Amino acid sequence: LQTRRQEQTTERWQQRYHTRAGVEATISQAVRHTGIRRSRYTGTVKTHLGHVFAATAVNLLRIDAWLTDTPLGPTRTSHLTLLAA
Repeated sequence: LQTRRQEQTTERWQQRYHTRAGVEATISQAVRHTGIRRSRYTGTVKTHLGHVFAATAVNLLRIDAWLTDTPLGPTRTSHLTLLAA
């Protein structure tokens, strides 16, 4: 456990985690806005097309946010943290 915690302080680990966090954020945004976890279609061709449309929708959302200078959402604070404050 101590070795892993020590490893997390290195620049290489933080760079890899930063990349992973970006991927996780993209997946989360796609799930929240397009419902991509469930396919509306049967067959791989139609499902793939649905995924392409979902990716396009996420890109359009991000372009709109960038053009309108929409700020990023605040980091969520847990209920326990709020009670402690």
